[in-house]
Amino acid sequence: AQQPGTPLSDQEYHQFFKFLRITIQASTACHLREQYGCKNSLVQRLDEYENHGVIPPGPICSELPGNPFFHNFCTFSLYRCIMKKYFLKV
Repeated sequence: AQQPGTPLSDQEYHQFFKFLRITIQASTACHLREQYGCKNSLVQRLDEYENHGVIPPGPICSELPGNPFFHNFCTFSLYRCIMKKYFLKV
């Protein structure tokens, strides 16, 4: 274990910035979704990319306990954005 207050190792910095970069990208995609809506062509391409080329039709069930059901992928994605649970899966 590293001593508290010491800098991260090279490998730890790599993991730290990898996670940060992914989170910033997810946050940017959410900003686009919130600003332009799910019918925007760029947002739809991102949704297709996330789902191997096809936006799943609704309803969407998630791993989320207590709120497992969403009417469509757009509603599910917007929920992830609002709750900052970027990597929650269906």
